[in-house]
Amino acid sequence: MSRKVLIVGGVAGGATAAARLRRLDEEARIIMFEKGDYISFANCGLPYYIGDVIRDKEELTLQTPESFSQRYNVDVRIKSEVISIDRQNKAVTVKELISGKTYNESYDVLILSPGAEPVVPPIEGSRLDAVFTLRTIPDTYRIKEYVQRNKPRRAAVIGAGYIGIEMAENLHNLGLDVSIIELSDHVIQPLDPDMAAEVHHHILSKGVSLYLGKGVTAIRSSREGYELVLSSGESLPADMVILAVGVRPESRLAKEAGLETGVRGCIVTNTRMQTSDPYIYAVGDAVEVVDFVTGEKVFVPLASPANKQGRIAADNICGIDSTYNGTQGTAILKAFDMTVAVTGSNERTLKAAGIDYEKSYTYNSSHADYYPGATYMTIKLLFDKKTSVILGAQITGYQGVDKRCDVLATAIRTRMKVQDLVELELAYAPPFGSAKDPVNIAGYVASNIQNGSMQAFYWHDVDEIDPSSAILLDVRTEYEFRKGTLKGAINIPLDSLRERLNELDRNKPVYVFCQVGLRGYVASRILMQKGFGQVYNLSGGYRLYRMVTSQTQ
Repeated sequence: MSRKVLIVGGVAGGATAAARLRRLDEEARIIMFEKGDYISFANCGLPYYIGDVIRDKEELTLQTPESFSQRYNVDVRIKSEVISIDRQNKAVTVKELISGKTYNESYDVLILSPGAEPVVPPIEGSRLDAVFTLRTIPDTYRIKEYVQRNKPRRAAVIGAGYIGIEMAENLHNLGLDVSIIELSDHVIQPLDPDMAAEVHHHILSKGVSLYLGKGVTAIRSSREGYELVLSSGESLPADMVILAVGVRPESRLAKEAGLETGVRGCIVTNTRMQTSDPYIYAVGDAVEVVDFVTGEKVFVPLASPANKQGRIAADNICGIDSTYNGTQGTAILKAFDMTVAVTGSNERTLKAAGIDYEKSYTYNSSHADYYPGATYMTIKLLFDKKTSVILGAQITGYQGVDKRCDVLATAIRTRMKVQDLVELELAYAPPFGSAKDPVNIAGYVASNIQNGSMQAFYWHDVDEIDPSSAILLDVRTEYEFRKGTLKGAINIPLDSLRERLNELDRNKPVYVFCQVGLRGYVASRILMQKGFGQVYNLSGGYRLYRMVTSQTQ
């Protein structure tokens, strides 16, 4: 007798599970319920349709209910909301949203893929007509139609995560005057604040206003449109508002059915994607996952994990032993002209998990400098202080950021050490890379820290250094020194250092710095081999210090 599988929700998790089930079991009866009109669409492309980058709305729909049904022989029922689960009788109650009728449907196995919903903060005006969230295709059409019909001049984006930044960029590209308001002290929360600093400068350089460390307490109608009241007491005018403060798991159905839930109300599953009921599986954004690096239970709503989980659930339903072994949170973002990529843990999560870590910063070109068009990227590497195992990476730059992040994501998944990055043989030709790839160089620098050939200090240590009891040594050129340096620093250019060692007190610790860290490293090696006992090099150099500490608002 063929098995009957019901799937609640489509898109990444549910649609993937349905397609995989059919490939494994041609005889299974598969029914997919979706309360909306769309079962498979490009969530990540929605901001770009609003910004006219993607012009054909049909491109957003990956599979129509009809095409999916025909290809995979799945009974697709759109505008059908599953409103309850009867676990004892293994049945669900379905409401047809057009007719209002309800009916019951039995199952042998049930897969929950309800996704996540945008958070709407409980503030005055959050439900006004010109206030929007973006999660679905209908959301996209509403925003697009509002822009075309009302021709707004000013837009306020509340929240500076992935959707917030993408919406700010696309509205700016349409010619709107855009303001971003973020409650945290930096944009893109998976980034550490020091790596977000360059993104702040880039956003501001585009003429977009950035309000960090401030919340919105009210949205009110005004004579000229709308007014946003900030927690700082400031007010901002706007003609439209995008709420992009995050999402929450849509786990109501699971909770009401008595299934176990965990962090932030997410559905708890085992590694085979089974819930606390062995006949019910759950996948996608509503599911609690294990952080691959820290082992902590977390909520990480990303498309790639959802796709993997859908496949794993289908495998296990069909008797194939398949497991999901944690989420790294690998993600990439186009932030105006910049590319921002992350994988693994950041400093905040490592501190919370009690992991003793070290870090390094490197700044290198995307390909050979002598080949036209090279751009630069900053790589921050986080690694275990004792074992040297790579724990996380963050990259900001332009060209080539994506492939370096993917290499480092792979390194984290295979639990490589920083020394292993040195050994990687990566594709090289002048238009694409360098003989020493930025990933190799990140490995060299981190390895130097680990083996003691370089002792590092960081941008946040600078203000604690007392120039009366230590030496701050700027080894850049005199021209660079005159343009700006650290308070209390003396200047001995690297190429003159060997001849001027007698100007330095060997009994004092020496804190060396250059623009990005390389010349400082060379200088520190000279000093260490010439008998200076305490020598430290500024990781990331003066450039990073100025980037982080300069005022951006």
